[in-house]
Amino acid sequence: MIPLNKPIIEISHLSHRFSDGSQGIDDISLKIVKGEFVVVAGHNGSGKTTLFRHLNGLLTPDTGEIKVDGISVSADILRARQMVGLVFQDADSQIVGETVCEDVAFGPENLCLSPAEVHRRVTSALSAVGLEHLSDQKPHRLSGGEKRRLAIAGILAMEPQVLVLDEPFANLDHSGMLQVLSQIVDLHQAGKTIIVSTHDLDKTMEYANRLILMKNGSIIKDGLFANVIRDVECAGVKMPCNCRMEALYG
Repeated sequence: MIPLNKPIIEISHLSHRFSDGSQGIDDISLKIVKGEFVVVAGHNGSGKTTLFRHLNGLLTPDTGEIKVDGISVSADILRARQMVGLVFQDADSQIVGETVCEDVAFGPENLCLSPAEVHRRVTSALSAVGLEHLSDQKPHRLSGGEKRRLAIAGILAMEPQVLVLDEPFANLDHSGMLQVLSQIVDLHQAGKTIIVSTHDLDKTMEYANRLILMKNGSIIKDGLFANVIRDVECAGVKMPCNCRMEALYG
């Protein structure tokens, strides 16, 4: 069941129109409580990435409001970006360090933390994603799955309460996908609130408790994964394998 805790994210009548006049998202309202594992699905251009970029102030809404743990994002963007960590589909766009260790340290160092605290956070984040043995490696030498895990580590070092991953399995081979999925599941079990967008629901249906379907910038379905999964094709998303559906939901 979806937990009945206090919402960590509250979105009220959120709308955003791009400079070319096209509608990105339209009148979205939803609440996400601490500890949920939420999947957001929809065809390309449905508004998933646009919605995600509003969660920590990377985009500013035309109308509406987002609160993170009770405080408006617009009132304290720095706090929102520490509370909500966003991992982009293109992991390379988030890698800035000369080594794996330096890349993960970038965020904490910009918070002006002590060297000891930066070291603690880097060590913890690399351990969480299983990359501690590659701390001195050049990021460009990493595999696709390792780069995605490095991007996750860089966000974890900021110690967010919510981890948002935009198409985390895109362009990964099977091995890389399994590595990233394992890290996401472990982080959820460790207490992180997880929000994931993906076209491939087979990968997450065993673990997520809630499914949100988007189309044309709006939410068209939202509920328990088992209740919404059979409606995914109305959002332009492929129905998962029948055998998996039967095994999980009967």
